[in-house]
Amino acid sequence: MNYIIYKNENALYYECGYSCDNAVFLTLGSESFFITDGRYEIEAKEAVDGAKVCIASNLLEELVGILKKHKVKKVAIDPKEWNLNAYFFLKENIPAKFKFKPDFSHKKRIIKSAKEIKYLKKAVKIGKSAFKEVAHKISEIDGLNEQRLNFLAESILRDFGKRDISFEPILAIGENAAKPHALPTGRELKKGDLLLFDAGVKYKRYCSDRTRTAFYNGELNFKIKQKFGTKKMQKVYDTVLKAHDRAIKKARSGMKASEIDKLARDVIEKAGFGKYFVHSTGHGVGLDIHEMPYISGRSDTVIKDGMVFTIEPGIYLEGEFGVRIEDMVVMKEGRAVVL
Repeated sequence: MNYIIYKNENALYYECGYSCDNAVFLTLGSESFFITDGRYEIEAKEAVDGAKVCIASNLLEELVGILKKHKVKKVAIDPKEWNLNAYFFLKENIPAKFKFKPDFSHKKRIIKSAKEIKYLKKAVKIGKSAFKEVAHKISEIDGLNEQRLNFLAESILRDFGKRDISFEPILAIGENAAKPHALPTGRELKKGDLLLFDAGVKYKRYCSDRTRTAFYNGELNFKIKQKFGTKKMQKVYDTVLKAHDRAIKKARSGMKASEIDKLARDVIEKAGFGKYFVHSTGHGVGLDIHEMPYISGRSDTVIKDGMVFTIEPGIYLEGEFGVRIEDMVVMKEGRAVVL
């Protein structure tokens, strides 16, 4: 199949082991081309695997020239990657028929190889250690607000530039934790507060993603078992944990993603908090922090061995607090194994 990947760095990297912020990857049958500009010539020629490196000041003009030379009649593109200007430039300059294949790269990457699973497991292990260090540092310092907590957490996650983070961490206190993607405020952490921490790191470009909700009593830990200061907090936490555990325990290869979502959602609905579970149960993780499969009530994707995704149910009570517990799993021999 002939196809073009346009500037999507993770998709580029998956194809040839290298990416930069200005590149096009073209495959024509058994022949592939990596087109970039002179700023990346040395690195590209050293790192690109399985494709001819082409250096050009105008990537699209070079792409058109290659397509014309090979008299290409049909080529697939992901319409989510392309801007209108670039797409219409191709349409106007070559007579080929363009076939839209949305999420083309994500679909190729949905089943992870043994090497990818190894990298993801390593990322998760590093992330878990970082969570422990964040808890330790927070326990040592009084009076930190969310803004300083987020800065501290990101510093530990990055570990003096040794690694990239999967996304900007979320570290939210009390009522701010009722926002699934809370932004940091000046709210200070005090004894008796609930603290939600969602973060991840990368290992060889592969992401980890983990969330813990904890009770701060002057000290902090992100262990899965937590005791909170109020009965309501404890009930909500225990409900989310039960949903998390049930989805992992009962998930099977061959199920639809919507069935796994239902495993978690049924627990929360039965406890009376259904309307406060406002997002899907999980999402795939790989080179991108969000990729296929999506574990939602709308997804008909059939889950298979080798897929890696999160299980992250949550309950969010506006003006009070929110709870989310998240782990990454890989489907192995028909069952979900926590990474």
